Amino acid sequence: MSQDENGGAVAPLEAPAGSSPDAPVMQGVRVIETALATLPHSPGVYRMLDAKGDALYVGKARALKKRVVAYTQIARLPERLRRMVHETRSLEVITTASEAEALLLEANLIKKLRPRYNIVLRDDKSYPWLVLTEDHPYPQITKHRGERRKGASYWGPFASAWAVNQTLTALQRVFLLRSCRDTVFDSRDRPCLLFQIRRCSAPCVERISKEDYAGLVAEAKQFLSGETPSIQKALAKEMEEAAERLEFERAAAIRDRIRGLTHVQGRDRINMEGLGDADVVALHQMAGQSCVQVFFFRGGRNNGNRPFFLSKGDQGPEEVMGAFLGQLYDDLPPPPLVLLSHTPPEQELIAEALSIKAGRKVELHRPQRGDKRAAVEHAETNAREALERKMAEGTAQEALLQGVARVFELPATPERIEVYDNSHIQGSNAYGVMVAGGPSGFLKQAYRKFSIRGDIKPGDDFAMMREVFERRFGRALKEDPERAGGSWPDLVLIDGGLGQLNAVRDLFAEMGVHDVPLVAIAKGVDRDAGREWFHQPGKPPFQLPPRDPVLYYLQRLRDEAHRFAITTHRAGRSKSLVKSELDDIPGVGSALKRKLLNHFGSARGVRNAALPDLENTPGIGPSVARKIYGHFHPGTSDG
Repeated sequence: MSQDENGGAVAPLEAPAGSSPDAPVMQGVRVIETALATLPHSPGVYRMLDAKGDALYVGKARALKKRVVAYTQIARLPERLRRMVHETRSLEVITTASEAEALLLEANLIKKLRPRYNIVLRDDKSYPWLVLTEDHPYPQITKHRGERRKGASYWGPFASAWAVNQTLTALQRVFLLRSCRDTVFDSRDRPCLLFQIRRCSAPCVERISKEDYAGLVAEAKQFLSGETPSIQKALAKEMEEAAERLEFERAAAIRDRIRGLTHVQGRDRINMEGLGDADVVALHQMAGQSCVQVFFFRGGRNNGNRPFFLSKGDQGPEEVMGAFLGQLYDDLPPPPLVLLSHTPPEQELIAEALSIKAGRKVELHRPQRGDKRAAVEHAETNAREALERKMAEGTAQEALLQGVARVFELPATPERIEVYDNSHIQGSNAYGVMVAGGPSGFLKQAYRKFSIRGDIKPGDDFAMMREVFERRFGRALKEDPERAGGSWPDLVLIDGGLGQLNAVRDLFAEMGVHDVPLVAIAKGVDRDAGREWFHQPGKPPFQLPPRDPVLYYLQRLRDEAHRFAITTHRAGRSKSLVKSELDDIPGVGSALKRKLLNHFGSARGVRNAALPDLENTPGIGPSVARKIYGHFHPGTSDG
């Protein structure tokens, strides 16, 4: 036995001399069988090595001998591991005190050695953190990568430099902490620009006392720890007291800090209030590839997200998730809670290993309902979209378009594909949309939205589709009848089935448009992505193979149209709600309405606001506030 670089016991086992070169599988099996004679029953990590000594596979075991013997049963192994055994020429083992320690060591070796037959997290980027240098009379807040140093507090990790910069800007705006280096701080004799734009309290020139600055530092720590509501209450009280003392400039400065805090709170897309420190880890698989999205939450705040791409081979999502977690937290401190989209096979063991690494309990949980489930679903959506983008970018756009021409028997490779979709709720706020794609990707400047104007029965998708196409191609016939301007499509995709296709085909016949290819794309019986049916006039419906790159491209086109339809509908619905709520208030024009919405966030917020809240709204005087309050509360006097 010899010592491994990690300090464990190592047993190098070479292939027997005289092995037949024309029987590589048996040679690999014999290497393993020879190893079994000396393998212990203790926990540990084993490494399969090729003829060059490079790692083929790294695995962990509760009992090394019992685990490794499985590799001699070739018929029971998946093809990936059979190939690995074929190439094995030596084996090394490292014993550990427990299976949890073996799991941690396995993850470390996989990241370091990158074995060919393991699921490998290829991520060389370090994570940025926020650091508060508390060994200075006026602590500095800044971003940091690399080794930690004494005399400083750290918060993170953040998913990207952008995410940490956003939080740093918020801290400057709300807590006015300095971000300059000590050398710059010591050389200042007048405030810098950050003081002028109210993002620093200028401690360098003593515009703030040490005691007051220490108070700002304490509030910043509370904010980073998730104690935002208590900070808001304290600031509101401080602003009122300053106003009562007629210190209006100080009150205005505190008001600006409250606004900044409100802005920061409203920016997060996921509300994880009360959750504290947690990571959300969600996985999506497609065509032999996996994408894992990780959202980092610290103090209930979203510190950003990062996608990780892995080649999954024949492993399912649960196995990929288990392999990913160990490697993710190899050089990252795990939080107390990790929310998962898939339950790994050894969830309890992984939780135990992460608890050892963190020095406290770490829980792995797959939520089934509520806000936590919503957060996981949001991360799953991000994982799917990131993988779709990567796959689409990885396949040449021209090849995809040639594939589209082949699938739909087009006369030439399409230069412009238009996709149409409708969106409404029981017929209200109905919109039709068109998106376009071509050799350069999505042609966003060509996107169009159509507010349905006709007297159409609510929910009549066929009539809505007819109106959209009538307006779109009626204008094209009028403005570009010779089709010389590049505005005519080479293919039209309709999000729908045979009914929508027939409605558009009949309209084209009426308009005299006979040479624009039409295709309807409809989801299968269970509405599963990947099992879409394609309809063309005069042809039987058909499906594409589930892993066909052309299918993924067509799905992306369809999903982009669906996204654009939903966002257009929501914008129109919000506009109509705002109009019905605020436009009828006497004396409230567009400028005042904008101020109200900026302050309260929605027309409902304005309606539910108390009179003092309306009176304290910036730009809204007492008389206008009484009018607004009286409009929503007719039983009261409007003054």
